[in-house]
Amino acid sequence: MQYVYGPIPSRRLGQSLGIDLIPLKTCNWNCVYCQLGRSVPLINERKEYTPRAEVLAEARAALAAHPAGAIDWVSFVGSGEPTLHSGIGWLIREVQAGTDRPVAVITNGSLLHLPEVRRDLATADAVLPTLDAGTPELYRRLNRPHPDVTFERIVEGLATFRAEYTGRLWVEVMLIRGANDTEEALEAIAAVLRPIGPDAIHINLPIRPPAETWVEPPDAAGLERATRILGGLAQVVQPAQGVFDLSGGPDLIDAIVGVITRHPMRQDELERALARWAPGHVRQALAELADSGRAQKVERHGVRFWGLAHAHFPDEAHSARPGPRTA
Repeated sequence: MQYVYGPIPSRRLGQSLGIDLIPLKTCNWNCVYCQLGRSVPLINERKEYTPRAEVLAEARAALAAHPAGAIDWVSFVGSGEPTLHSGIGWLIREVQAGTDRPVAVITNGSLLHLPEVRRDLATADAVLPTLDAGTPELYRRLNRPHPDVTFERIVEGLATFRAEYTGRLWVEVMLIRGANDTEEALEAIAAVLRPIGPDAIHINLPIRPPAETWVEPPDAAGLERATRILGGLAQVVQPAQGVFDLSGGPDLIDAIVGVITRHPMRQDELERALARWAPGHVRQALAELADSGRAQKVERHGVRFWGLAHAHFPDEAHSARPGPRTA
């Protein structure tokens, strides 16, 4: 399938069927921790990047192909910022009309200041925006946004959406050692979120290959600070447990590429998935993937990942390093 992938194990949504509306990597942020690599160039234009009717047809086919219990959530997420697709509202409603599975939108929240985007997301069962910083300076350092996507607009959009939205608002904070895990940085994030009042705060850790090689998860002290300062709504999101479904088409390599385009996989994850879907052919499948020219191996902190070949992952010598710690 071209636009739908999985189900894959999600840290927050169980077995999640992903719907990807945009080409890699169509995004108005260039986050230092992004598992899809750098955004080159930054894009902040809303339009119909993929044909909505084709996306819907694939989503319906995938839902029909899986038995009851195989899918916990349907998630609009993928190769960049999904709300850049101007048809996302129509697609959410059409998908909901054809399934009893809840629908989530995983977004950076950058366009929630726009009334049309808030209307598009209004019927989603859960919306998961991001807030990694409590000040404009740290926001620019970590999320490296398009110039039009200011910190003030992010905060304004979150507050306005919270006032209108009746579903579950789960805010994600990606915690990075030495960047936003300090007392000062966490107090600033808490000060922004307190009046917004999300239903939950998900503390996420950069366990996938980050765009920049210096990005690392916090240590135990950083996690303790985060849960203490962000309060009772905060929970650390643990690594997902589950099975990557590689049965999404007649060609196994196509199925693998369909997943790693949106969700780079550790070598051991890929081997386990292949052992399930192609028993006895793991080594052959990995060799075919390497020879296909469609995938690349990315090394981060001693762990090997498989990602899409043309994703932008710099090596140590070319990885942009952070400036001084700033809340």
